[in-house]
Amino acid sequence: MILEFILAILVGVLIGTLTGITPGIHINLVAVILLSFSAYLLSFSIITPIILVIFIVSMAITHTFVDFIPSIFLGAPDEDTILSILPGHKFLLKGLGYEAIVYTLYGGLMSLIIILIFVPIFIFILPLLYPFIQKIMWIILILVSFFLIKSEPKKKFFALIIFLLAGFLGIASLNLNVKEPLLPLLTGLFGASNLLISIRQNTKIPSQKISLLKNIKISKNSITRGSLASIISAPFTAFLPGLGASEAAIIGQQFLKIEDNKEFLFLLGAISTIVMGLSFVAFYSIQKTRTGAAVAVSKLLPEPTLNNLFLIILTIIISGLFAFQLSLHISKFASKNIHKIKYSKLSIIILIVLLAIVFIFSDFTFRGKMLSLLIFIASTSLGIFTILSGVRRMHLMGCLLVPTILFYLI
Repeated sequence: MILEFILAILVGVLIGTLTGITPGIHINLVAVILLSFSAYLLSFSIITPIILVIFIVSMAITHTFVDFIPSIFLGAPDEDTILSILPGHKFLLKGLGYEAIVYTLYGGLMSLIIILIFVPIFIFILPLLYPFIQKIMWIILILVSFFLIKSEPKKKFFALIIFLLAGFLGIASLNLNVKEPLLPLLTGLFGASNLLISIRQNTKIPSQKISLLKNIKISKNSITRGSLASIISAPFTAFLPGLGASEAAIIGQQFLKIEDNKEFLFLLGAISTIVMGLSFVAFYSIQKTRTGAAVAVSKLLPEPTLNNLFLIILTIIISGLFAFQLSLHISKFASKNIHKIKYSKLSIIILIVLLAIVFIFSDFTFRGKMLSLLIFIASTSLGIFTILSGVRRMHLMGCLLVPTILFYLI
């Protein structure tokens, strides 16, 4: 069992690294594909449901660390649209992309400690509170939505319009009878739109500076504030539907008035892993699945035991430590070579890859593929409008929040 456990973690880290550095490959999609082959995989005597679960958890946690590399190094607009992009892109355009990655990785390391702190709370307290929370879920989600729109610095009306348009697009996509409707929807909103802006502007990435890790410092006060912000906001998104890491980051940022980009990157890195890690704990405590990886775990372990949970938590810690080291090496390599590449050509290649992924994983019927393509085009257009209007792209998460609110309201 120990050997199989170690191998499952190592293979999970490897696959999670590949999905993390590949734009457009979401961990939820990989989890769905794995589930479709689970019957075949379980036919091998050395592979048991818990071994597959360890693999999925390891892959998912690794993905949350590595995923910041393409999100910072790829799809960066120029200074004209800087208000609508991640602080990491600001670092990139100053030649400090590696430094930005390191701050997210510091947050990821801290998240492992925060997850351990919340495990007993999720096990003993959450089951008592969740029945009440479920009854007022739609109220909570509406209040959170208004809070996020109100947090928009200048263009609140535009933020509201974009939130509602994304909500309408989400409702339409989910009701079109399309296989994996979230794939073309989210890929267009957050992936293709950024790439097209970069291609149009012919963004040039400067040569990147690679500092020694000991010289990339963040103050104890920033670590404390970033950790506290993630503790305030992240655990709720582990079991509240429709909310993601970006929404949790803005909530935490607003509560503690975080304005420093280093602190915000630290916060983003922490929240991403906390949300994923606690989603597995939430499944154990309230039998609710918040992420695609947790859904896959629920199918393999319909009735998880305390021993299963212990192995999952151990996997989270080990995978996170591996992922931290791997991400440092990969981001160094990317920093050394990103300025040598014709950025617009790279963006075109990635855009073609994303389009191919959407086309391949849509329905096999001609109608299904055309509908998926239509969702992709519509969501990409809305994403471009959001970037050019200078509004935070987190409001595009209305594509999930609005349908979820209506589900609980109706």
